[in-house]
Amino acid sequence: MSSRPKFGWMFGVSEQSYQRQYINLRGQQIWASHAKPKSRFTKSANSGEPVLLLHGGMSQSEGFDGRLMPAVNGFDVYSYDRAGHGRSPDQPGSFHFDFQYQEAVAFLEDVIKKPAHLIGYSDGGIISLLVAINRPDLVRTITLIGANYHHSGTASTISAWTPSEEERAKYANFSPDAPETLVKKIKKMAKIWNTEPTMTLKQLRSIKCPTLVIAGDDDVIKLKHTNEMYEAIENSRLAIIPGASHLIDKDQPELLNKVIRDFLFNHEYPVTLMPVQRKRSEVQ
Repeated sequence: MSSRPKFGWMFGVSEQSYQRQYINLRGQQIWASHAKPKSRFTKSANSGEPVLLLHGGMSQSEGFDGRLMPAVNGFDVYSYDRAGHGRSPDQPGSFHFDFQYQEAVAFLEDVIKKPAHLIGYSDGGIISLLVAINRPDLVRTITLIGANYHHSGTASTISAWTPSEEERAKYANFSPDAPETLVKKIKKMAKIWNTEPTMTLKQLRSIKCPTLVIAGDDDVIKLKHTNEMYEAIENSRLAIIPGASHLIDKDQPELLNKVIRDFLFNHEYPVTLMPVQRKRSEVQ
């Protein structure tokens, strides 16, 4: 894309409003959203910087980006429906994480056009990790919400499920793909979740940007796995949200938003009075 796309109709959320419409992303139609900052929120050096919100698997950006608006008010906020999700049509191979990583890179390069704060939930967190590992030049910080770096990090094997009538109706209303493709997508995604991602701790150790690792205390991602990510990423912080499952943004929205917002406005390397994890290294 040669120029930043123009966005259409308004969707009001909290203090900022999302403009949503289809854009052409390297020849593919993608449903994208943009919420410009309002000047009265620009109270720090960080405010006004771009933020990219990456939704979870078998989900969509609308709703998710609204629930996180309290955390990102004052920033230049972007989100989009990945291929085969929400309002974006499916593409061959679109459910594999390598495809989704390449899609995120394209969005960062062609739409945002500068390094951004990446906030990824579940599969969106996996994509954030892949971008931070392979394209650190596109990343300011990453926030991982209920993410895993390896498929073995989930508490149990994931099986395909039968969508409810409500899910079928919602899919038929939003998706440009045929209604019968929902079941096929669920089966495809469940299979991928049991074989991907396959990142290593060595790869995680290459991440140098400030990182916030978040999980619920009753998350589908094993707490041991979450802690491994925290320990492997040198410039990281860990937040285990009490009273939360994998659906952290719905179980504990206020606490989640506060933790993320505090990090976005102050992601200097933490200096504590009695360091244990951090005393072994210094971030320049």
